[in-house]
Amino acid sequence: MNYNFDELIPRNNTNSVKWDLSTSENVLPMWVADMDFKTAPPILEALNKRVQHGIFGYTVTPPAFYEAILYWWQTRHHFQLEKDWIIPVPGIIPALSVIIRAFAKPGNKIIVQSPVYNHFFISINNCGCEALCNNLIYENGEYKIDFNDLEQKAADPAAKLLLLCNPHNPVGRVWGKDDLLQINTICRKHNVLVVSDEIHSDLVYDGFTHTPFASVNEAALMHSITCASPSKTFNLAGIQVAYMIVANATIRKQLEAVLNEQDTTFLNVFASETLIAAYSYGEGWLRQLKQYLYANYEYLVAFIRKELPQLKVLPLQATYLVWIDCTALHQSSETIAEILLNKHQLWVNAGTMYGASGEGFIRLNIATPKVLLEEGLNKLKAFVGSL
Repeated sequence: MNYNFDELIPRNNTNSVKWDLSTSENVLPMWVADMDFKTAPPILEALNKRVQHGIFGYTVTPPAFYEAILYWWQTRHHFQLEKDWIIPVPGIIPALSVIIRAFAKPGNKIIVQSPVYNHFFISINNCGCEALCNNLIYENGEYKIDFNDLEQKAADPAAKLLLLCNPHNPVGRVWGKDDLLQINTICRKHNVLVVSDEIHSDLVYDGFTHTPFASVNEAALMHSITCASPSKTFNLAGIQVAYMIVANATIRKQLEAVLNEQDTTFLNVFASETLIAAYSYGEGWLRQLKQYLYANYEYLVAFIRKELPQLKVLPLQATYLVWIDCTALHQSSETIAEILLNKHQLWVNAGTMYGASGEGFIRLNIATPKVLLEEGLNKLKAFVGSL
């Protein structure tokens, strides 16, 4: 079956964060990480079936929810889980809040590898903790982990957790097994618990392989928490469905205690239906989605190489979020994003949203029909031409 990712689906006036938070309907939003594509047909069918039933009372999480997760991780990532390791949660961000409150106290430090997903900083701040930045090294147009700095940061007695973005948002890196082993060695040495956000794990492109952090060895398995969800993969952010993978029973017990305190132990009535359908029947749709996304990336690279050689596009190994080096423009990231929005009606993310080390960069979401990508790139060209 062929899926039409070129279809233009109006999203204005649908209470869309991406499209309706702008003050003008003429703004093209290429910022927040959701896609402008309909989700996979099997998911729509499952939701329609549930809606037709017509009763939306309190629900429990069915065995099929856990079975679908076990199947997905075994077949896609060759990682064999156990049902007892899985804790359903209503989203990755609520999960991060639960984890920080369970294993850190106000005033403690949480290590992040910036530039990194901005909600890491928000969750840390909301819990009264301090972000400790182990900045990635930007060298020859690519990023790598500064392990010497990580060793120093992990040795701080106040450092309790490392929030790992695996694959990494916004720089698009897939961390290899050697990277993950080194992180594990350092964090175990200093008793820092690793929290691996693997929400983009299914959006890894050909030539690269996602390695679950917990799969690298027994120590990593027993001293980590993995957060995952089908929401980025299948464009389901509004459904609020996610889960944690926790092999260590003691860690699991601490997390469940906080979940109970916060009354966040139940998923909504549609959450299980979407995950089961996505993980059971969504593989064909996902395969074509990734092909379309990577074709968009290749188009963007060719456009910028020809029309905007001042800019540098970083390699995209995973995600649909392109990280662009704009340092040659000699403008701050905030200035670039502000002018693009207010004068050229293109909404992108300023690099500094992801930490101070993101200065000089912007993040651009390419999960949109190609015609909208072309429009966005022409707006970017007009901006650079106006300088």
